[in-house]
Amino acid sequence: MPQTHLVAGRREWIGLAVLTLPALLASLELTVTNLALPAIGTGLMASSTQLLWIADVYAFLLSGALITMGALGDRLGRRRVLLIGAAAYGVAAVLAAYAPSAGSLIAARALMGVAGSTLMPSTLSLTTSMFTNPRQRTVAIGIVVSAVSAGTAIGPLVGGWLLERFWWGSAFLLAVPVMTALLVVAPFTLPEHRDAGTGRLDWLSAVLSLAAVLPVVYGLKQIAADGVEPMSLIAIAAGIAVAGAFTRRQRRLANPLVDLRLFTDRTFAVAAATLALGIFVLWGSNYAVAQYLQLVYGKSPLEAGLWTSPAALGVIAGSTLAPRIARRTGSAIVIGTGLAISAAGYLILSQVSGNLAVLVAGAVVVSAGLGPMMALATDLVVSSAPPERAGAAAAISSTAPQVGGALGIAVLGSLITAIYRADMSSAPETVRDSLTAAVAANLPSLLERARAAFVHGFHLAAVVSAVLMAALAGLVVSLLRPARRIDQESTPDARTR
Repeated sequence: MPQTHLVAGRREWIGLAVLTLPALLASLELTVTNLALPAIGTGLMASSTQLLWIADVYAFLLSGALITMGALGDRLGRRRVLLIGAAAYGVAAVLAAYAPSAGSLIAARALMGVAGSTLMPSTLSLTTSMFTNPRQRTVAIGIVVSAVSAGTAIGPLVGGWLLERFWWGSAFLLAVPVMTALLVVAPFTLPEHRDAGTGRLDWLSAVLSLAAVLPVVYGLKQIAADGVEPMSLIAIAAGIAVAGAFTRRQRRLANPLVDLRLFTDRTFAVAAATLALGIFVLWGSNYAVAQYLQLVYGKSPLEAGLWTSPAALGVIAGSTLAPRIARRTGSAIVIGTGLAISAAGYLILSQVSGNLAVLVAGAVVVSAGLGPMMALATDLVVSSAPPERAGAAAAISSTAPQVGGALGIAVLGSLITAIYRADMSSAPETVRDSLTAAVAANLPSLLERARAAFVHGFHLAAVVSAVLMAALAGLVVSLLRPARRIDQESTPDARTR
């Protein structure tokens, strides 16, 4: 029997407005952290490897726990899990703000990641359960993506203002009022939703999913820091082996943590991979641009925030316009064209030298190209799954970009660090670790050389990103099954209020 697509009413749209709060925080937190890293490095005497872990451990713990939290939401109720996570996130943010050392800040950021893993799966699964009409669902998901982009725009401005006037920990306290507002209004505006017949949660699978990610990340970071060593290779191999065990277990379970059958749908698989690779380069470049503005151009946190905000507007424009264009041309063409545009943006970034306008222009082009991908690929992932697997699909659509983004910061950030250290290998040890250390040392005779080494790594990372986006654009157009245009969907029935 065909599913009836009901028209969402006022209650659903009010609920969507509430769900933009965790979506807003998702990107706001990461953007502010990138801006705060130079101040954290100075205030806590953190090494370059510790700074990467401060930026990355949040995303990696979040991505490792996303699937588990999505499955918990299916079983316990998505609103309940959202509220529990919001409360825990606020507490962890306070611990991060007052962390006395780099190690304790990394631990607090890890707690923030676990708590944050409840937010986006619940947001997306509640959105898809409230908006069953395909056209409205696409618009609703586009609004959620725009909220994420708005966080990217607001984060640098608010975070920069705070960092100008207060200590670095104030950047983490931004999460407290957002989570407080969510806890106050969500119980009255969001419906509870859970899936019947999902079975008990397999905690061994949850542990395996996390154990598959962290060793690989650790190995990549150690290779960037110390070169190829046996322990780094062993860690990567161990992570891959655990990932294999996780996959085999999911195939045997009657109620798996990840329903691998979803990936037999080509639209689902290609859209999820596109999300992961697209956010891989976006987060990696955002991390590098924030460092570039402060450490190479010498901008203050607030000035860096002002210069990065136009790129967020590009994402908002792209994600908002994409559903309208896709009604006429199809999602594959819009996503592929956007990825090609982002590749051109990365080529612009590869030419950045002393002209700040070139940096901003390249970042805007990259963001405008990736905006359509973020909205349409997310919609394809959640809409291609059966309704009873909405929570699992939402968790995967959240996990794919988070894993990709965290890897992007780790891989592209480590690439920049490796190039920097190679170029500075003959320099004194005080400036050899990172550009942050060189700026702190304040040795004019070496500072320009250190900045040139960072720019060299930045250019190479931009070229790698351009190649990845160009290749992905071709694959999406050739492999992504043409999706039905939104205006060709069945006419919905009216929903009684």
